[in-house]
Amino acid sequence: MVDINDLTEIMNLAYAAKSRLYEIAENYGKPVQLVLHWSAGLYTQYSWSDYHINIDGDGDVHITGRDFAESLPHSYMKNAASIGITLDCAYGATTEDLGDYPPTEEQIEAMAKVIAVLSEALAIEIDIQHVPSHSEHADNADGYIVDFRDYTGFPHNQYGVQANCERWDLQRIRMTDEWTTDYDDPMSGPNQIRSLARAFRQKFYGH
Repeated sequence: MVDINDLTEIMNLAYAAKSRLYEIAENYGKPVQLVLHWSAGLYTQYSWSDYHINIDGDGDVHITGRDFAESLPHSYMKNAASIGITLDCAYGATTEDLGDYPPTEEQIEAMAKVIAVLSEALAIEIDIQHVPSHSEHADNADGYIVDFRDYTGFPHNQYGVQANCERWDLQRIRMTDEWTTDYDDPMSGPNQIRSLARAFRQKFYGH
């Protein structure tokens, strides 16, 4: 399993990018964010360049974008001041069946630890505004409202689980979880991950 000492490089890269991330965020009128994804690929495919950080099926963390202030194309129209973190999994997953490559416990724990470290380095809260999933991003549920109606084709300006479900990354992380379109539900995947990340931040940093 990933240890806090294994994430020192991520901490240092976050510190190096911090001032630029906040400057970009101010220019866009948004918070600095960590955006949570899955790749819809295999556990062993961990070099996706759309994300700053890839986490493979064993929970090993791979830095694929070393400049955390660089906008990478992980979320449509919402990449400014956003660090993209993905679990390399979910090939063939549907809302009814996560298939042969569901998120592993090792991946979920590693993602939570990465969030804890980055949130500490960047001085951000672990909440939906600062640490949304791609689905929450796609539905503008993070509070950073972007007008992409021409893209979604939906008058309510969403393309996540509350609309056409085009993006539902991590909304369900285990088949034992009940499927929910309620982002406030504590058992939704992103809320489970954020809760675990807050526990790790408390353990690592005491707050």
